[in-house]
Amino acid sequence: MKTQIQQLLTEGLHALGPEISVPRGVMAEVDRTKDPAHGDFATNIALRLAKAAGRKPRELAAAIVAKLPPNDIIARTEIAGAGFINFFLTSTAHHSELVSIIEQGASYGRSAGAGGTSVIVEFVSANPTGPLHVGHGRHAAYGASLANLLEAVGHRVHREYYINDAGRQMEILTASVWLRYLELGGETFAFPSNGYRGEYLKPIAVDLREKIGGTLHHAATKVFAGIAPDAPAGNEDEHIDAVIGRARGLIGESGFSQVCEHALAHMLAVIRADLAEFGVTFDQWFSERALGESGDVDRALEALKTSGHLYQKDGAWWFRSTDFGDEKDRVVVRENGQKTYFASDIAYALNKRKRGFEHLLYVWGADHHGYITRLRASLQAVGEPAECFEVRLIQFVALYRGGEQVSMGKRSGEFVTLRDLRAEVGNDATRFFYVMRGNDQHLDFDLELAKSRSNDNPVYYIQYAHARVASVLKQLRDRGHVFDAASARGNLALLANEHELALMKGLGRYPEVVQTAAAQRAPHMLVHYLRDVANEFHTYYNAHMFLVEEPPLRNARLLLIQALRQVIANGLGLIGVSAPDSM
Repeated sequence: MKTQIQQLLTEGLHALGPEISVPRGVMAEVDRTKDPAHGDFATNIALRLAKAAGRKPRELAAAIVAKLPPNDIIARTEIAGAGFINFFLTSTAHHSELVSIIEQGASYGRSAGAGGTSVIVEFVSANPTGPLHVGHGRHAAYGASLANLLEAVGHRVHREYYINDAGRQMEILTASVWLRYLELGGETFAFPSNGYRGEYLKPIAVDLREKIGGTLHHAATKVFAGIAPDAPAGNEDEHIDAVIGRARGLIGESGFSQVCEHALAHMLAVIRADLAEFGVTFDQWFSERALGESGDVDRALEALKTSGHLYQKDGAWWFRSTDFGDEKDRVVVRENGQKTYFASDIAYALNKRKRGFEHLLYVWGADHHGYITRLRASLQAVGEPAECFEVRLIQFVALYRGGEQVSMGKRSGEFVTLRDLRAEVGNDATRFFYVMRGNDQHLDFDLELAKSRSNDNPVYYIQYAHARVASVLKQLRDRGHVFDAASARGNLALLANEHELALMKGLGRYPEVVQTAAAQRAPHMLVHYLRDVANEFHTYYNAHMFLVEEPPLRNARLLLIQALRQVIANGLGLIGVSAPDSM
Protein backbone atom coordinates (compact mmCIF):
# COMPACT_ATOMS: atom_id res chain seq x y z
CA MET A 1 0.00 0.00 0.00
CA LYS A 2 2.88 2.35 0.71
CA THR A 3 4.09 1.91 -2.86
CA GLN A 4 0.63 2.71 -4.20
CA ILE A 5 0.42 5.91 -2.16
CA GLN A 6 3.88 6.93 -3.35
CA GLN A 7 2.85 6.32 -6.95
CA LEU A 8 -0.30 8.42 -6.59
CA LEU A 9 1.70 11.20 -4.94
CA THR A 10 4.30 11.13 -7.71
CA GLU A 11 1.59 11.37 -10.35
CA GLY A 12 0.07 14.31 -8.48
CA LEU A 13 3.41 16.11 -8.48
CA HIS A 14 3.90 15.52 -12.19
CA ALA A 15 0.37 16.73 -12.86
CA LEU A 16 1.30 20.13 -11.45
CA GLY A 17 3.49 20.50 -14.52
CA PRO A 18 5.12 23.94 -14.84
CA GLU A 19 3.71 25.04 -11.49
CA ILE A 20 6.52 23.20 -9.74
CA SER A 21 9.84 21.67 -10.66
CA VAL A 22 10.97 18.71 -8.58
CA PRO A 23 14.72 19.01 -7.80
CA ARG A 24 16.95 16.10 -8.79
CA GLY A 25 17.13 13.45 -6.07
CA VAL A 26 13.89 14.45 -4.34
CA MET A 27 11.49 11.53 -4.13
CA ALA A 28 7.83 11.47 -3.20
CA GLU A 29 8.30 9.59 0.05
CA VAL A 30 5.58 8.61 2.47
CA ASP A 31 5.78 7.05 5.92
CA ARG A 32 3.45 5.20 8.21
CA THR A 33 2.01 7.49 10.87
CA LYS A 34 2.61 6.69 14.52
CA ASP A 35 -0.75 8.10 15.59
CA PRO A 36 -3.87 6.72 13.84
CA ALA A 37 -5.49 10.11 14.35
CA HIS A 38 -3.07 11.40 11.72
CA GLY A 39 -4.17 8.82 9.17
CA ASP A 40 -2.36 5.76 7.81
CA PHE A 41 0.43 7.49 5.87
CA ALA A 42 1.92 10.97 5.77
CA THR A 43 4.38 12.92 3.62
CA ASN A 44 6.39 16.09 4.10
CA ILE A 45 6.96 16.58 0.36
CA ALA A 46 5.28 20.00 0.36
CA LEU A 47 7.66 21.28 3.03
CA ARG A 48 10.64 19.99 1.07
CA LEU A 49 9.58 21.57 -2.22
CA ALA A 50 8.01 24.82 -0.99
CA LYS A 51 11.15 26.95 -1.15
CA ALA A 52 12.08 25.80 -4.66
CA ALA A 53 8.48 26.33 -5.80
CA GLY A 54 8.27 29.74 -4.18
CA ARG A 55 5.04 28.81 -2.38
CA LYS A 56 3.88 28.36 1.20
CA PRO A 57 4.03 24.69 2.27
CA ARG A 58 0.34 24.39 3.17
CA GLU A 59 -0.67 26.06 -0.11
CA LEU A 60 1.57 23.70 -2.06
CA ALA A 61 0.23 20.71 -0.12
CA ALA A 62 -3.32 21.67 -1.13
CA ALA A 63 -2.26 21.96 -4.76
CA ILE A 64 -0.65 18.51 -4.69
CA VAL A 65 -3.75 16.95 -3.12
CA ALA A 66 -5.94 18.54 -5.77
CA LYS A 67 -3.91 16.80 -8.47
CA LEU A 68 -3.98 13.30 -6.99
CA PRO A 69 -5.43 10.83 -9.55
CA PRO A 70 -8.82 9.22 -8.87
CA ASN A 71 -8.39 6.04 -6.84
CA ASP A 72 -10.20 3.70 -4.46
CA ILE A 73 -7.56 3.47 -1.73
CA ILE A 74 -7.51 7.01 -0.30
CA ALA A 75 -10.65 7.79 1.70
CA ARG A 76 -9.57 11.33 2.48
CA THR A 77 -6.53 13.54 2.94
CA GLU A 78 -5.73 16.07 5.59
CA ILE A 79 -3.22 18.94 5.54
CA ALA A 80 -1.71 19.19 8.98
CA GLY A 81 0.80 21.34 10.82
CA ALA A 82 3.21 23.30 8.68
CA GLY A 83 2.25 21.42 5.52
CA PHE A 84 2.17 17.68 6.09
CA ILE A 85 -0.24 15.66 3.96
CA ASN A 86 -1.95 12.85 5.87
CA PHE A 87 -3.62 9.99 3.99
CA PHE A 88 -6.54 7.99 5.38
CA LEU A 89 -7.10 4.70 3.57
CA THR A 90 -10.40 3.18 2.57
CA SER A 91 -11.63 -0.17 3.83
CA THR A 92 -11.34 -1.33 0.23
CA ALA A 93 -7.58 -0.76 0.36
CA HIS A 94 -7.21 -3.08 3.35
CA HIS A 95 -9.52 -5.67 1.81
CA SER A 96 -7.56 -5.65 -1.44
CA GLU A 97 -4.38 -6.23 0.50
CA LEU A 98 -5.89 -9.29 2.21
CA VAL A 99 -6.80 -10.71 -1.19
CA SER A 100 -3.27 -10.00 -2.42
CA ILE A 101 -1.82 -11.95 0.50
CA ILE A 102 -3.95 -14.98 -0.33
CA GLU A 103 -3.33 -14.77 -4.07
CA GLN A 104 0.43 -14.22 -3.85
CA GLY A 105 0.97 -16.76 -1.09
CA ALA A 106 4.65 -17.44 -0.47
CA SER A 107 5.56 -14.58 -2.83
CA TYR A 108 3.74 -11.95 -0.79
CA GLY A 109 6.16 -9.31 0.44
CA ARG A 110 8.72 -10.04 -2.25
CA SER A 111 9.56 -7.41 -4.83
CA ALA A 112 11.96 -6.56 -7.62
CA GLY A 113 12.85 -3.10 -6.33
CA ALA A 114 16.57 -3.81 -6.18
CA GLY A 115 16.56 -4.48 -9.91
CA GLY A 116 18.73 -7.57 -9.78
CA THR A 117 21.82 -5.82 -8.39
CA SER A 118 24.33 -8.53 -7.49
CA VAL A 119 25.45 -8.82 -3.88
CA ILE A 120 27.98 -11.27 -2.51
CA VAL A 121 27.35 -11.88 1.19
CA GLU A 122 30.34 -13.43 2.91
CA PHE A 123 29.59 -14.63 6.43
CA VAL A 124 30.67 -17.01 9.17
CA SER A 125 34.10 -17.73 7.56
CA ALA A 126 35.34 -19.13 10.87
CA ASN A 127 38.89 -20.50 10.94
CA PRO A 128 38.62 -24.27 10.35
CA THR A 129 40.50 -24.94 13.57
CA GLY A 130 37.57 -26.17 15.62
CA PRO A 131 33.82 -26.74 15.60
CA LEU A 132 31.52 -23.74 15.34
CA HIS A 133 30.67 -22.25 18.72
CA VAL A 134 27.68 -20.16 19.79
CA GLY A 135 29.35 -16.95 18.60
CA HIS A 136 29.71 -18.33 15.08
CA GLY A 137 26.05 -19.31 15.24
CA ARG A 138 25.01 -15.69 15.50
CA HIS A 139 27.06 -14.87 12.41
CA ALA A 140 25.39 -17.73 10.56
CA ALA A 141 21.84 -16.81 11.56
CA TYR A 142 22.34 -13.11 10.81
CA GLY A 143 24.13 -13.62 7.50
CA ALA A 144 21.62 -16.17 6.24
CA SER A 145 18.64 -14.03 7.27
CA LEU A 146 20.15 -10.92 5.69
CA ALA A 147 20.86 -12.78 2.45
CA ASN A 148 17.24 -13.97 2.39
CA LEU A 149 15.98 -10.43 2.91
CA LEU A 150 18.18 -9.03 0.14
CA GLU A 151 16.92 -11.72 -2.20
CA ALA A 152 13.33 -10.94 -1.23
CA VAL A 153 13.68 -7.31 -2.38
CA GLY A 154 15.18 -8.17 -5.75
CA HIS A 155 18.94 -8.55 -5.33
CA ARG A 156 20.85 -11.40 -6.94
CA VAL A 157 22.53 -12.86 -3.89
CA HIS A 158 25.61 -15.06 -3.73
CA ARG A 159 26.37 -16.60 -0.34
CA GLU A 160 30.03 -17.36 0.31
CA TYR A 161 32.19 -18.87 3.06
CA TYR A 162 35.84 -17.81 3.02
CA ILE A 163 38.01 -20.68 4.22
CA ASN A 164 41.04 -19.42 6.14
CA ASP A 165 43.13 -22.44 5.17
CA ALA A 166 46.50 -20.66 5.07
CA GLY A 167 48.74 -19.10 7.68
CA ARG A 168 49.78 -19.63 11.26
CA GLN A 169 46.47 -20.86 12.66
CA MET A 170 46.53 -23.80 10.28
CA GLU A 171 50.11 -24.52 11.32
CA ILE A 172 49.06 -24.57 14.97
CA LEU A 173 46.14 -26.88 14.14
CA THR A 174 48.44 -29.22 12.23
CA ALA A 175 50.95 -29.38 15.08
CA SER A 176 48.13 -29.94 17.60
CA VAL A 177 46.68 -32.87 15.64
CA TRP A 178 50.14 -34.38 15.20
CA LEU A 179 50.79 -34.18 18.94
CA ARG A 180 47.50 -35.98 19.63
CA TYR A 181 48.61 -38.56 17.07
CA LEU A 182 51.84 -39.04 19.05
CA GLU A 183 49.87 -39.49 22.27
CA LEU A 184 47.95 -42.32 20.63
CA GLY A 185 51.32 -43.94 19.96
CA GLY A 186 52.10 -43.92 23.68
CA GLU A 187 53.99 -40.62 24.01
CA THR A 188 53.42 -38.45 27.08
CA PHE A 189 54.24 -34.74 27.35
CA ALA A 190 52.81 -31.41 28.44
CA PHE A 191 50.54 -30.22 25.66
CA PRO A 192 51.49 -26.70 24.45
CA SER A 193 49.40 -24.02 26.13
CA ASN A 194 49.00 -22.19 22.83
CA GLY A 195 47.97 -25.28 20.88
CA TYR A 196 44.42 -26.38 20.21
CA ARG A 197 43.67 -28.57 23.20
CA GLY A 198 40.01 -29.42 22.69
CA GLU A 199 38.73 -32.98 22.80
CA TYR A 200 37.43 -32.52 19.25
CA LEU A 201 40.96 -33.07 17.90
CA LYS A 202 41.31 -36.56 19.32
CA PRO A 203 38.97 -38.28 16.81
CA ILE A 204 40.89 -36.58 14.00
CA ALA A 205 44.12 -38.02 15.37
CA VAL A 206 42.54 -41.46 15.77
CA ASP A 207 41.41 -41.39 12.14
CA LEU A 208 44.89 -40.27 11.04
CA ARG A 209 46.51 -43.13 12.99
CA GLU A 210 44.14 -45.63 11.41
CA LYS A 211 44.98 -44.38 7.92
CA ILE A 212 48.76 -44.06 8.09
CA GLY A 213 49.75 -46.14 11.09
CA GLY A 214 52.96 -45.02 12.78
CA THR A 215 54.69 -43.59 9.71
CA LEU A 216 54.85 -40.09 11.21
CA HIS A 217 55.60 -41.16 14.78
CA HIS A 218 58.55 -39.76 16.72
CA ALA A 219 59.49 -39.92 20.37
CA ALA A 220 58.33 -37.00 22.50
CA THR A 221 61.87 -36.55 23.81
CA LYS A 222 62.99 -35.91 20.26
CA VAL A 223 60.13 -33.53 19.58
CA PHE A 224 60.66 -31.29 22.59
CA ALA A 225 64.42 -31.55 23.05
CA GLY A 226 66.03 -28.11 23.21
CA ILE A 227 63.05 -26.08 22.06
CA ALA A 228 61.93 -22.80 23.63
CA PRO A 229 60.12 -23.38 26.95
CA ASP A 230 56.37 -22.93 27.24
CA ALA A 231 54.63 -20.50 29.58
CA PRO A 232 54.88 -19.71 32.42
CA ALA A 233 58.64 -20.30 32.35
CA GLY A 234 58.88 -19.12 28.74
CA ASN A 235 56.83 -17.61 25.94
CA GLU A 236 53.83 -19.60 24.69
CA ASP A 237 54.04 -18.19 21.15
CA GLU A 238 57.73 -18.98 20.82
CA HIS A 239 57.09 -22.45 22.20
CA ILE A 240 54.34 -23.38 19.73
CA ASP A 241 56.36 -21.91 16.85
CA ALA A 242 59.27 -24.09 17.91
CA VAL A 243 57.01 -27.16 18.02
CA ILE A 244 55.78 -26.35 14.51
CA GLY A 245 59.35 -26.00 13.29
CA ARG A 246 60.38 -29.28 14.93
CA ALA A 247 57.37 -31.07 13.37
CA ARG A 248 58.38 -29.84 9.93
CA GLY A 249 61.92 -30.99 10.54
CA LEU A 250 60.97 -34.46 11.77
CA ILE A 251 58.17 -35.43 9.38
CA GLY A 252 59.16 -33.18 6.46
CA GLU A 253 57.02 -30.81 4.47
CA SER A 254 55.16 -33.69 2.86
CA GLY A 255 54.26 -35.21 6.23
CA PHE A 256 53.29 -31.84 7.67
CA SER A 257 51.11 -31.19 4.63
CA GLN A 258 49.54 -34.63 4.98
CA VAL A 259 48.50 -33.94 8.58
CA CYS A 260 47.32 -30.45 7.63
CA GLU A 261 45.12 -31.70 4.79
CA HIS A 262 43.68 -34.44 6.99
CA ALA A 263 42.81 -32.00 9.78
CA LEU A 264 41.41 -29.40 7.38
CA ALA A 265 39.19 -31.89 5.56
CA HIS A 266 37.83 -33.20 8.84
CA MET A 267 37.12 -29.77 10.33
CA LEU A 268 35.49 -28.48 7.15
CA ALA A 269 33.25 -31.55 7.04
CA VAL A 270 32.16 -30.87 10.62
CA ILE A 271 31.53 -27.17 9.90
CA ARG A 272 29.63 -27.89 6.68
CA ALA A 273 27.43 -30.44 8.45
CA ASP A 274 26.72 -28.12 11.38
CA LEU A 275 25.70 -25.28 9.09
CA ALA A 276 23.59 -27.48 6.81
CA GLU A 277 21.73 -28.88 9.82
CA PHE A 278 21.24 -25.29 10.97
CA GLY A 279 19.63 -24.47 7.63
CA VAL A 280 22.56 -22.34 6.44
CA THR A 281 24.03 -23.15 3.03
CA PHE A 282 26.50 -21.41 0.74
CA ASP A 283 26.79 -21.06 -3.00
CA GLN A 284 30.57 -21.32 -2.72
CA TRP A 285 33.29 -22.21 -0.22
CA PHE A 286 36.25 -20.09 -1.26
CA SER A 287 39.78 -21.09 -0.27
CA GLU A 288 42.25 -18.46 0.95
CA ARG A 289 45.08 -20.74 -0.13
CA ALA A 290 43.69 -20.74 -3.68
CA LEU A 291 44.24 -16.98 -3.86
CA GLY A 292 47.97 -17.45 -3.53
CA GLU A 293 48.12 -20.46 -5.80
CA SER A 294 46.20 -18.64 -8.55
CA GLY A 295 48.46 -15.62 -8.40
CA ASP A 296 45.65 -13.30 -7.25
CA VAL A 297 47.62 -12.05 -4.25
CA ASP A 298 50.63 -11.16 -6.39
CA ARG A 299 48.40 -9.46 -8.95
CA ALA A 300 46.66 -7.44 -6.24
CA LEU A 301 49.96 -6.23 -4.81
CA GLU A 302 51.22 -5.39 -8.29
CA ALA A 303 48.08 -3.32 -8.91
CA LEU A 304 48.76 -1.37 -5.72
CA LYS A 305 52.36 -0.82 -6.75
CA THR A 306 51.27 0.40 -10.18
CA SER A 307 48.81 2.84 -8.60
CA GLY A 308 51.62 4.21 -6.43
CA HIS A 309 50.15 3.12 -3.10
CA LEU A 310 52.84 0.64 -2.00
CA TYR A 311 56.25 1.59 -0.68
CA GLN A 312 59.20 -0.25 0.81
CA LYS A 313 60.50 0.44 4.29
CA ASP A 314 62.79 -1.60 6.58
CA GLY A 315 62.72 -4.44 4.06
CA ALA A 316 58.91 -4.72 4.14
CA TRP A 317 56.26 -3.54 1.70
CA TRP A 318 53.64 -1.15 3.10
CA PHE A 319 50.25 -0.05 1.82
CA ARG A 320 49.76 3.69 2.14
CA SER A 321 46.29 3.39 3.69
CA THR A 322 46.65 6.73 5.52
CA ASP A 323 45.93 8.36 2.15
CA PHE A 324 42.40 7.07 2.56
CA GLY A 325 41.78 7.94 6.20
CA ASP A 326 43.37 4.99 8.00
CA GLU A 327 45.24 5.76 11.21
CA LYS A 328 48.47 4.20 9.96
CA ASP A 329 49.94 2.45 6.93
CA ARG A 330 49.72 -1.36 6.79
CA VAL A 331 52.28 -4.05 6.02
CA VAL A 332 51.39 -6.34 3.12
CA VAL A 333 54.71 -8.17 2.74
CA ARG A 334 56.99 -8.68 5.77
CA GLU A 335 60.73 -8.23 5.68
CA ASN A 336 61.14 -12.02 5.40
CA GLY A 337 59.04 -11.99 2.20
CA GLN A 338 55.97 -13.55 3.81
CA LYS A 339 52.66 -11.99 2.75
CA THR A 340 50.31 -10.86 5.51
CA TYR A 341 46.68 -11.81 6.02
CA PHE A 342 45.83 -8.30 4.86
CA ALA A 343 47.43 -9.00 1.47
CA SER A 344 45.11 -12.00 1.06
CA ASP A 345 42.12 -9.91 2.15
CA ILE A 346 42.91 -7.34 -0.53
CA ALA A 347 43.22 -10.04 -3.18
CA TYR A 348 39.96 -11.64 -2.05
CA ALA A 349 38.05 -8.35 -2.29
CA LEU A 350 39.41 -7.70 -5.77
CA ASN A 351 38.62 -11.27 -6.76
CA LYS A 352 35.00 -10.69 -5.81
CA ARG A 353 34.85 -7.60 -8.00
CA LYS A 354 36.56 -9.50 -10.82
CA ARG A 355 33.83 -12.13 -10.60
CA GLY A 356 31.30 -9.40 -11.36
CA PHE A 357 29.72 -8.71 -7.99
CA GLU A 358 28.48 -5.14 -7.73
CA HIS A 359 28.25 -5.00 -3.95
CA LEU A 360 30.54 -6.71 -1.45
CA LEU A 361 28.83 -7.31 1.89
CA TYR A 362 30.95 -8.72 4.71
CA VAL A 363 29.65 -10.02 8.05
CA TRP A 364 32.48 -9.77 10.58
CA GLY A 365 32.94 -10.03 14.29
CA ALA A 366 33.01 -6.77 16.24
CA ASP A 367 36.72 -7.27 16.97
CA HIS A 368 37.43 -6.76 13.25
CA HIS A 369 36.22 -3.15 13.14
CA GLY A 370 39.77 -1.92 12.60
CA TYR A 371 39.99 -3.76 9.28
CA ILE A 372 37.15 -1.86 7.64
CA THR A 373 38.98 1.36 6.76
CA ARG A 374 42.09 -0.37 5.45
CA LEU A 375 40.25 -2.85 3.24
CA ARG A 376 37.98 -0.18 1.80
CA ALA A 377 41.11 1.90 1.19
CA SER A 378 42.72 -0.94 -0.77
CA LEU A 379 39.74 -1.06 -3.12
CA GLN A 380 39.79 2.70 -3.62
CA ALA A 381 43.54 2.59 -4.27
CA VAL A 382 43.02 0.50 -7.41
CA GLY A 383 40.03 2.50 -8.64
CA GLU A 384 37.13 0.55 -7.19
CA PRO A 385 34.22 2.61 -5.77
CA ALA A 386 34.22 2.91 -1.99
CA GLU A 387 30.47 2.40 -1.87
CA CYS A 388 30.74 -1.14 -3.28
CA PHE A 389 32.21 -2.24 0.07
CA GLU A 390 30.10 -2.76 3.18
CA VAL A 391 30.73 -4.44 6.52
CA ARG A 392 28.21 -5.41 9.17
CA LEU A 393 29.73 -6.16 12.55
CA ILE A 394 28.30 -8.78 14.86
CA GLN A 395 28.57 -8.17 18.58
CA PHE A 396 29.37 -10.93 21.01
CA VAL A 397 27.01 -13.54 22.41
CA ALA A 398 26.80 -14.30 26.11
CA LEU A 399 25.18 -17.67 26.78
CA TYR A 400 23.31 -18.05 30.07
CA ARG A 401 22.21 -21.27 31.70
CA GLY A 402 20.35 -21.09 34.99
CA GLY A 403 21.22 -17.43 35.31
CA GLU A 404 24.95 -18.04 35.05
CA GLN A 405 27.11 -17.16 32.08
CA VAL A 406 28.93 -19.99 30.30
CA SER A 407 32.58 -19.26 29.52
CA MET A 408 34.07 -20.01 26.12
CA GLY A 409 37.61 -20.33 24.73
CA LYS A 410 38.47 -22.33 21.61
CA ARG A 411 42.08 -23.19 22.39
CA SER A 412 41.27 -24.55 25.85
CA GLY A 413 38.30 -26.48 24.49
CA GLU A 414 36.00 -24.94 27.11
CA PHE A 415 33.24 -23.70 24.83
CA VAL A 416 29.69 -24.56 23.90
CA THR A 417 29.38 -25.58 20.27
CA LEU A 418 26.59 -24.53 17.95
CA ARG A 419 25.70 -28.21 17.73
CA ASP A 420 25.32 -28.41 21.53
CA LEU A 421 23.11 -25.32 21.53
CA ARG A 422 20.89 -26.62 18.75
CA ALA A 423 20.54 -29.95 20.50
CA GLU A 424 19.39 -28.21 23.67
CA VAL A 425 16.96 -25.58 22.37
CA GLY A 426 16.28 -26.60 18.76
CA ASN A 427 17.00 -24.96 15.43
CA ASP A 428 13.99 -22.66 15.45
CA ALA A 429 14.67 -21.05 18.82
CA THR A 430 18.38 -20.80 18.04
CA ARG A 431 17.84 -19.07 14.69
CA PHE A 432 15.17 -16.78 16.13
CA PHE A 433 17.04 -15.73 19.28
CA TYR A 434 20.20 -14.96 17.32
CA VAL A 435 18.42 -12.32 15.22
CA MET A 436 16.10 -11.04 17.92
CA ARG A 437 18.39 -8.09 18.61
CA GLY A 438 20.31 -5.82 16.27
CA ASN A 439 23.68 -7.13 15.12
CA ASP A 440 25.37 -4.09 16.69
CA GLN A 441 24.06 -5.00 20.14
CA HIS A 442 25.44 -7.58 22.55
CA LEU A 443 23.19 -10.61 22.83
CA ASP A 444 22.40 -12.41 26.09
CA PHE A 445 21.07 -15.80 25.00
CA ASP A 446 18.73 -17.13 27.70
CA LEU A 447 18.57 -20.91 27.34
CA GLU A 448 15.68 -21.36 29.76
CA LEU A 449 13.54 -18.82 27.90
CA ALA A 450 14.42 -20.32 24.51
CA LYS A 451 13.26 -23.76 25.69
CA SER A 452 10.08 -22.59 27.38
CA ARG A 453 6.65 -23.23 25.89
CA SER A 454 5.06 -20.00 27.05
CA ASN A 455 3.99 -16.64 25.69
CA ASP A 456 7.15 -15.15 27.16
CA ASN A 457 9.13 -17.06 24.54
CA PRO A 458 8.73 -14.93 21.38
CA VAL A 459 9.38 -17.71 18.87
CA TYR A 460 6.83 -19.96 20.58
CA TYR A 461 4.34 -17.07 20.71
CA ILE A 462 4.63 -16.42 16.96
CA GLN A 463 4.61 -20.07 15.92
CA TYR A 464 1.59 -20.63 18.17
CA ALA A 465 -0.34 -18.02 16.18
CA HIS A 466 0.34 -19.98 12.99
CA ALA A 467 -0.64 -23.25 14.66
CA ARG A 468 -3.83 -21.72 16.07
CA VAL A 469 -5.03 -20.85 12.57
CA ALA A 470 -4.34 -24.42 11.45
CA SER A 471 -6.34 -25.62 14.46
CA VAL A 472 -9.30 -23.40 13.53
CA LEU A 473 -9.29 -24.75 9.98
CA LYS A 474 -9.23 -28.31 11.34
CA GLN A 475 -12.22 -27.51 13.55
CA LEU A 476 -13.97 -26.12 10.47
CA ARG A 477 -13.53 -29.46 8.68
CA ASP A 478 -14.51 -31.44 11.78
CA ARG A 479 -17.81 -29.54 11.93
CA GLY A 480 -18.54 -30.36 8.31
CA HIS A 481 -18.08 -26.82 6.99
CA VAL A 482 -16.11 -25.73 3.95
CA PHE A 483 -14.36 -22.42 3.50
CA ASP A 484 -15.98 -20.46 0.66
CA ALA A 485 -13.32 -18.15 -0.81
CA ALA A 486 -15.76 -16.34 -3.10
CA SER A 487 -18.11 -15.61 -0.21
CA ALA A 488 -15.18 -14.43 1.88
CA ARG A 489 -14.01 -11.93 -0.73
CA GLY A 490 -17.51 -10.62 -1.22
CA ASN A 491 -18.09 -10.02 2.46
CA LEU A 492 -14.85 -8.47 3.69
CA ALA A 493 -16.81 -5.35 4.62
CA LEU A 494 -18.10 -7.38 7.58
CA LEU A 495 -14.61 -7.20 9.11
CA ALA A 496 -15.35 -4.02 11.00
CA ASN A 497 -14.49 -4.47 14.68
CA GLU A 498 -11.37 -2.88 16.17
CA HIS A 499 -9.41 -6.13 16.35
CA GLU A 500 -10.06 -6.94 12.71
CA LEU A 501 -9.12 -3.45 11.57
CA ALA A 502 -5.91 -3.55 13.62
CA LEU A 503 -4.97 -6.97 12.24
CA MET A 504 -5.67 -5.95 8.63
CA LYS A 505 -3.53 -2.84 9.00
CA GLY A 506 -0.77 -4.87 10.59
CA LEU A 507 -0.74 -7.46 7.82
CA GLY A 508 -0.55 -4.72 5.19
CA ARG A 509 2.68 -3.47 6.72
CA TYR A 510 4.58 -6.67 5.92
CA PRO A 511 6.02 -5.69 2.50
CA GLU A 512 7.25 -2.39 3.97
CA VAL A 513 8.90 -4.19 6.88
CA VAL A 514 10.71 -6.53 4.51
CA GLN A 515 11.92 -3.57 2.44
CA THR A 516 13.10 -1.63 5.48
CA ALA A 517 14.73 -4.63 7.15
CA ALA A 518 16.67 -5.37 3.96
CA ALA A 519 17.69 -1.75 3.42
CA GLN A 520 18.83 -1.31 7.02
CA ARG A 521 20.41 -4.78 7.17
CA ALA A 522 18.22 -5.43 10.19
CA PRO A 523 16.51 -8.85 10.41
CA HIS A 524 15.49 -8.00 13.99
CA MET A 525 12.96 -5.52 12.56
CA LEU A 526 11.15 -8.45 10.96
CA VAL A 527 11.27 -10.35 14.26
CA HIS A 528 9.65 -7.44 16.11
CA TYR A 529 7.01 -7.09 13.41
CA LEU A 530 6.09 -10.78 13.62
CA ARG A 531 5.75 -10.49 17.38
CA ASP A 532 3.44 -7.49 16.99
CA VAL A 533 1.22 -9.10 14.38
CA ALA A 534 1.05 -12.33 16.40
CA ASN A 535 -0.06 -10.27 19.38
CA GLU A 536 -2.80 -8.66 17.29
CA PHE A 537 -3.98 -12.11 16.28
CA HIS A 538 -3.96 -13.62 19.77
CA THR A 539 -5.93 -10.63 21.05
CA TYR A 540 -8.42 -11.10 18.23
CA TYR A 541 -8.61 -14.86 18.87
CA ASN A 542 -9.42 -14.34 22.55
CA ALA A 543 -12.10 -11.72 21.83
CA HIS A 544 -14.06 -13.27 18.95
CA MET A 545 -15.34 -16.56 17.58
CA PHE A 546 -14.21 -17.40 14.07
CA LEU A 547 -16.51 -20.35 13.35
CA VAL A 548 -19.75 -18.41 13.76
CA GLU A 549 -23.05 -19.65 12.37
CA GLU A 550 -23.38 -16.91 9.73
CA PRO A 551 -21.43 -18.16 6.65
CA PRO A 552 -20.62 -14.68 5.24
CA LEU A 553 -18.97 -13.48 8.46
CA ARG A 554 -17.37 -16.87 9.10
CA ASN A 555 -15.77 -16.95 5.66
CA ALA A 556 -14.55 -13.36 5.91
CA ARG A 557 -12.89 -14.05 9.25
CA LEU A 558 -11.36 -17.26 7.95
CA LEU A 559 -9.82 -15.38 5.03
CA LEU A 560 -8.38 -12.83 7.44
CA ILE A 561 -6.72 -15.40 9.67
CA GLN A 562 -5.45 -17.38 6.67
CA ALA A 563 -3.78 -14.19 5.48
CA LEU A 564 -2.25 -13.90 8.94
CA ARG A 565 -0.97 -17.47 8.70
CA GLN A 566 0.60 -16.75 5.30
CA VAL A 567 2.39 -13.61 6.50
CA ILE A 568 3.77 -15.40 9.55
CA ALA A 569 4.99 -18.31 7.41
CA ASN A 570 6.63 -15.92 4.95
CA GLY A 571 8.30 -13.88 7.67
CA LEU A 572 9.55 -16.85 9.65
CA GLY A 573 10.86 -18.37 6.43
CA LEU A 574 13.10 -15.35 5.83
CA ILE A 575 14.80 -15.87 9.19
CA GLY A 576 15.03 -19.64 8.79
CA VAL A 577 12.35 -20.61 11.31
CA SER A 578 9.59 -23.15 10.66
CA ALA A 579 5.87 -22.39 10.79
CA PRO A 580 4.29 -25.49 12.39
CA ASP A 581 0.62 -26.44 12.13
CA SER A 582 0.62 -27.88 15.63
CA MET A 583 2.51 -27.12 18.82
